[in-house]
Amino acid sequence: RILQHFHTTAEDYTIIFTSGCTAALKLVAEAFPWVPEGIKQPSSRFCYLTDSHTSVVGMRGITASMNVLSVPVKPKEMLLSEKSRSPAEEQNGTTPHLFSYPAQSNFSGIKYPLSWIQDIKSGKLCPIKIPGKWFVLLDAASYVSTSPLDLGVHQADFIPISFYKIFGFPTGLGALLVNNRIAPFLRKTYFGGGTAAAYLAGEDFYFPQTSIAERFEDGTVSFLDIIALKHGFDVLERLTGGMENIKQHTFALAHYTYTVLSALKYANGAPVVRIYRDTDFSSPDVQGPIINFNMLDENGEVIGFSQVDKMASLYNIHVRTGCFCNTGACQQHLGISNEDIRRNLQAGHVCGDDRDLIDARPTGSVRISFGYMSTFEDAQTFLKFIIATGFSRSNNEIPFQSSVTKLTTESVRSPVQDDHPSCNNANKLASRMHILDRELWDNSSAAMKTVSWQPPETESESMRAAVSETAVPTCRRGGKPITVTNIYLYPIKSCSAFEVAEWPVGNQGLLYDRNWMVVNPNGVCMTQKQEPRLCLVNPSIDLKQNIMVIQAEGMDPISVSLEANTGKEAVICESKVCSHRVKTYDCGERIAGWLSMFLGRSCRLIRQSSDIKKNRHQKNAKGLAPATSISLSLVNEAQYLLINVASILYLKEHISARLEEPLEVEELIQRFRANIVISAPESFEEEEWAEISIGSLRFEVVGPCSRCQVICIDQQSGERNKEFLQSLSAARGRKTNFGIYLMNQPLCSSFPDILSIGSQVLPVLKENPEIQPPPSSEE
Repeated sequence: RILQHFHTTAEDYTIIFTSGCTAALKLVAEAFPWVPEGIKQPSSRFCYLTDSHTSVVGMRGITASMNVLSVPVKPKEMLLSEKSRSPAEEQNGTTPHLFSYPAQSNFSGIKYPLSWIQDIKSGKLCPIKIPGKWFVLLDAASYVSTSPLDLGVHQADFIPISFYKIFGFPTGLGALLVNNRIAPFLRKTYFGGGTAAAYLAGEDFYFPQTSIAERFEDGTVSFLDIIALKHGFDVLERLTGGMENIKQHTFALAHYTYTVLSALKYANGAPVVRIYRDTDFSSPDVQGPIINFNMLDENGEVIGFSQVDKMASLYNIHVRTGCFCNTGACQQHLGISNEDIRRNLQAGHVCGDDRDLIDARPTGSVRISFGYMSTFEDAQTFLKFIIATGFSRSNNEIPFQSSVTKLTTESVRSPVQDDHPSCNNANKLASRMHILDRELWDNSSAAMKTVSWQPPETESESMRAAVSETAVPTCRRGGKPITVTNIYLYPIKSCSAFEVAEWPVGNQGLLYDRNWMVVNPNGVCMTQKQEPRLCLVNPSIDLKQNIMVIQAEGMDPISVSLEANTGKEAVICESKVCSHRVKTYDCGERIAGWLSMFLGRSCRLIRQSSDIKKNRHQKNAKGLAPATSISLSLVNEAQYLLINVASILYLKEHISARLEEPLEVEELIQRFRANIVISAPESFEEEEWAEISIGSLRFEVVGPCSRCQVICIDQQSGERNKEFLQSLSAARGRKTNFGIYLMNQPLCSSFPDILSIGSQVLPVLKENPEIQPPPSSEE
């Protein structure tokens, strides 16, 4: 069935099942008949297009160990060679060389010519000038998800594929399609179960299976998932009518979305997005259903991809961000040099993190992709998100040009040729989907209103006393005394706050803060992102009775002992707690039934074991000496989170103006779920602090808290309003930072470690000269 899908037969190709596309590529690198350097005959070369997935580029690690040279080839070089190709000629020599390129770039969606396969094998097109015989590896993982591949016409030697990219299941199964003409020359060193026809345990004797597939499929293959493949292909055919229909449908969506995105402009004429493309989206034969872009503000500055990702999540839109395991294409399109990559690494940026801007330059981008199940309503939702979010720094009520609202069918059709059926299809469908009609615009404009607000002036006072005992600090300059106004702990992760006037400090932060969490039947932590009603669960700690009392509307109160449970323990994997496995124990059937009844879904309450310790996240300790053996509870980032009332007041003005209704300060404080609330005179001055002291307690500032969609949840009702995260982004200049993380460094003192309301806060400023404190009113 698989071979039929790719229009070939078992006479021409053999299927080797692997754990995924990456494993298939690794197999080729290990088994290809390389001729190493240092012998009499010419040596082999491994050439790859720089616009390739990491898993392709990673093959050079294996070839290097075999003393085989790897040669990266830029797409422009191949395209120029294609224009000046020579007539087919007999390839001189027998040394095998391998050239790998993607049928479709997973970065920009460009489809590279499948004609390269035969041209390279025939000698018309050479990646590099060297005697020998060329073989072609066609990375088809991205391509075959939405396009038909005819191996009867385009006979590549190796084709790695990933089945879940085609129909979403199964995720742990891929395959390598091997041309039978090259298969007999592949080398095998390791032999696992099922690959040997015969071998001796006491002597070096091994005879492989004659079948190529059996020879290379080490151990037990995922046979249940393999059985499911037939049903996957049958359903795909039945629902869509075949891959050609999928190709036309997904391109129509991409063409429509690209056209509208390209036309979006701010009121000053600046584009809203910068699209990274290699084609003009005029034909599905050269462009796949992928759009790669970065959002810009009205000044042309790039908005970090992590901020766009957070906003997209409010609209239930999943986007990919970063470099998409394709550093070569990312460097090419974003203008990132090799030195930039090294410098960014030294600055702490690694693949997969959220360091989206370094020195105001992007480290990656945003990518959207369409599949066979995608609809024009999906495209509309995405475009509504772009419009409604309004990443504008200015106070314009509508930051886009009004002319964009008048896009018609003709303006959408203009970049394409009418004689192409898929483009005509896109235009017909687009004419029914006026994404930027007046009703949409009216609904979106209300979400873009902002007002200008200046923090109040402060009185100048004397500088604070030095805090650090080891160095002369840069103290905060002037201003009123800073005090602690509120203290909150959250005994159950993601549930309601418990406010106290004073509270003991333990080795993990506030005593009993986030010691418990609610998990689903699979042991995965439940948060307000998945279950907003968790905020209606109100735990409180009674230190005298040594119990935690849990209450919720319509439920009888229930108590849980604070005594550590020494009974049976279970290991729970909770990805949001520092990506560590957390050792916990279950709190019993009684509380599990109580929570399940209130939330309307099966869940359990678990508690962290007393001996658990997790090291502090290094990503949050930029420029600071790493702490040793810092103990954390079930928090995401650090022991404490601090916010400033002045910063809350600043944000309150923005949100109230956008919502056109008054807001209570207390409501905003609850949304930001801090442990310590202070009253500093200046908004956001807390972001300039390196450390603070509160009484006998000393705290190191770990870094800013980057907010997610949880702040959109009303902590009194559990209702969502995405305006809050959007307003925070607008107020903070496209960033969603609010509050700072703290780690506790207790002073050697005879005073008890108690945190109290009214305590004075003594901050020490950062020594970084690039970060200066805001001038006082006198200055």
